[in-house]
Amino acid sequence: MAVSADSAVTHQATGKGSVLSRFTRFFVFLFEKALPDAYVFALLLTFVAVILAWLLAPHATPQTVFSGWYDGVFSIFTFAFQMVMMLATGYALASTPVARRGLQWMSARPQTPRSAVALTVLVSLVASWLNWGLGLVTSALLAREIAKRIRIDFGWLVAAAYSGFVISTEGLSGSIALSQATHGSALNMVEKATGQILPLSQTVFTRFNLVPVLALVVILPLVLCFNGPAEGDVVVADAARLQSEDAPAPVKETGRTLGIVLDQAFLLTLLAVALGGAALALQLRRNHNSIDLNVVILFLFLAGMLLHWRPAAYVAAMRQAGRFTGPLILQYPLYGGLMGIMTSTGLAAVLSQAFIRFASARSLPIYTYFTSLIITFFIPSGGGHWAVQGPFSIPAAKALHASLAGTTMSVAMGESTANMLQPFWALPILAIAGISMRRVMGFMVITFLIALCCFALALIFLLPR
Repeated sequence: MAVSADSAVTHQATGKGSVLSRFTRFFVFLFEKALPDAYVFALLLTFVAVILAWLLAPHATPQTVFSGWYDGVFSIFTFAFQMVMMLATGYALASTPVARRGLQWMSARPQTPRSAVALTVLVSLVASWLNWGLGLVTSALLAREIAKRIRIDFGWLVAAAYSGFVISTEGLSGSIALSQATHGSALNMVEKATGQILPLSQTVFTRFNLVPVLALVVILPLVLCFNGPAEGDVVVADAARLQSEDAPAPVKETGRTLGIVLDQAFLLTLLAVALGGAALALQLRRNHNSIDLNVVILFLFLAGMLLHWRPAAYVAAMRQAGRFTGPLILQYPLYGGLMGIMTSTGLAAVLSQAFIRFASARSLPIYTYFTSLIITFFIPSGGGHWAVQGPFSIPAAKALHASLAGTTMSVAMGESTANMLQPFWALPILAIAGISMRRVMGFMVITFLIALCCFALALIFLLPR
């Protein structure tokens, strides 16, 4: 008998299923039994970083560790609030009548669990390649809508929603590729080392990047729809809970006071959207139409305001969205502290240089790729990761006459691949879906392995010689 996805009840794997489902079942069982809560996972990573820094890092003194952790906790506050706003504004937008009808229409297309998973991962892949923030919000909300209609293992479905994020750093919003194409960017390590920039035509729109991306767009929907649990292991979502949480909040009106009239004044919404729209257009023009996280958040914010129409309705929607932001507020500061320890002690630099001394012009990108996989577990933010690994990888590529574009994208590929087992970027999806990390991560192993192979093969065989 199936149990609710948010229940604490444990169950014994009983179904037989296919070879792929049995493979996945092992990791689901392993992660559910061994993986702690995402908050505890962040704490454990922090302690591991302290131990590794003490053993390997050149500047690992107690003072450096403590000050690095302190600075890191508070340096991530801007990013943490950006993620909270993205989650809240995205959820509020999805609760508008227009967006809800669109999600309901799309969620009604699949008729079986397998087709639901295939659709979810495909939508997630396309949206994440266009913009990683859009991919996180869209796929999570689609998963919620599908779970209300189809009896499906919720961990499997949410894993499909997150799997599309595996091509986010190889897409149009990847911070590593975008910074190398931006003259004067503080993260443009290529320009600092060589005086040149790398346009997207040499990174994102190349054979060695597009071929593995397209391969994943084809392979993942086909494979993931067959890695679901056997019938006896299915853990379904509580559809009634999802319906209740997503029900529009009633806006109470008593009387016709000036305050109530202003709360319902759609003219205020139109004026605010006009102001924000003008600011958004100006920012896009200044950035040559480059879409960053702030642009995505402001777009979601303005669209939600406009589609809710009345200020009171938008306030009610944001109040509902605020219920899902707790895990982000709690855990992102821990990751900031973790990244502070990695950088202040020099541990990140030690890991970045681990394989460079053995590399040749041909092997440097693949060595950089595997190094990136390791660093991502401790520094899962793309920009922060590149700020650590880029200053060592790009000068090495220049000295060895290796591919600058290949070395750059190998860091991005390692970042996105390792994110499939690192819950940092999964937190918004987990919060929106309302499911624990340990139930989802077991299904992510197959996505990790497929992406690991696709990107590695591309770096070995498709880079220009």
